[in-house]
Amino acid sequence: MTYSGFAAILGRPNVGKSTFLNQVVGTKVSITSPSPNTTRSAIRGILTDDDIQIIFVDTPGIHRPKTTLGGRLNDTARAAADGVDVILAMIEASASIGPGDRTVLTTLLESSRRENGPRPCVVVNKMDKTGRETVAKQLMAATDAVREIAEERNLADAASRVEYFAVSAKTGEGIAELLKYVQAAMPESPFLFPEDEVSDVPEAIWVAELVREQLVRKTKQELPHSIHCRVTEFVWPHITVEILVERESQKGMVIGKGGQLLKDVGIAARRQLPEGCFLELKVSVEPGWQKRDDMLDRFGY
Repeated sequence: MTYSGFAAILGRPNVGKSTFLNQVVGTKVSITSPSPNTTRSAIRGILTDDDIQIIFVDTPGIHRPKTTLGGRLNDTARAAADGVDVILAMIEASASIGPGDRTVLTTLLESSRRENGPRPCVVVNKMDKTGRETVAKQLMAATDAVREIAEERNLADAASRVEYFAVSAKTGEGIAELLKYVQAAMPESPFLFPEDEVSDVPEAIWVAELVREQLVRKTKQELPHSIHCRVTEFVWPHITVEILVERESQKGMVIGKGGQLLKDVGIAARRQLPEGCFLELKVSVEPGWQKRDDMLDRFGY
């Protein structure tokens, strides 16, 4: 007998969702960076342990959108909570529970309101950055916030089913206990993916994401949201990735003085690809693509 199901990871930007996914799966399946909204789609990471398979769904950070893209990212995150077996709502251990976290907790309760719906769980992450006393206080604050939201929205039944865990996605502390809880929630089912598979992300998209990760890291806060990457040619060992920005001035920022920044991006991305890969990077301008429905549809957002 085997068990298999889905666990969605929700949270505001930069709470560590992608780091958590990479930690539990045991390899890098979702890109990470200090910049908000690095994750732009629902990334699936697959953990198979004996007779239990969990498909974790990493989601974009729920936030107050400023562009059409931002609104679509929020829709993607909320949609990921539909039809899953467990919802993990992630908050930070050392940051006060603000409006963004309350939005995430509201989504958790609303999505778990049916008794036979997803099991709701609050995960306090980054416990490695603070002391146990602070973690304990944050767990209590999360409990209070869930209770308050439940009272406001008549979701007491859902609130009574919420479980709470403290973890460090960076070090792995506390994750074993959380995994036991998630495994116990998986329904009887054949495995949905091969046992040796850790992600369902197509290879071309993965390569484009590796390039975007390095661009986001190297351009810091200057223009990460204006960057979109896509593979335009994939004939091994040659891969061409097109980097799209919104303005001509941004093109120069991505290329860097003497082409150095783009060269560094290519080197860093190539290190994570199989030996012998030839990675070519091209930069193009697509004016205002974040706010254009036609472009967002084309890019699959």
